Amino acid sequence: MKTFLKETPNDCFLNHALALEYVKLGDDATARNLFERNLATDAGYIATYYHLGKLLERLGLPQDAIPVYEKGMEAAKAGKDMHTYNELQGAYEDLVY
Repeated sequence: MKTFLKETPNDCFLNHALALEYVKLGDDATARNLFERNLATDAGYIATYYHLGKLLERLGLPQDAIPVYEKGMEAAKAGKDMHTYNELQGAYEDLVY
């Protein structure tokens, strides 16, 4: 995967997949960096919002997760991805209410 990223460093799918691997390894800092880079590269890459939000929650940063979920809901709605919207909304409501 890293070989492919050298060729296409802004590939959101590859960065997202690699971030998930770092989560499994317990390297939250690297995962967070990759998730945040994804959103900086393409704010419409909807899958990243949920995973970044959950990572921030695990890190004890729920106030940082809330705007991630909010932006993700906006992006999901704009992309007409109601499944992801509902997942983000559920995670958001668990934190806010």
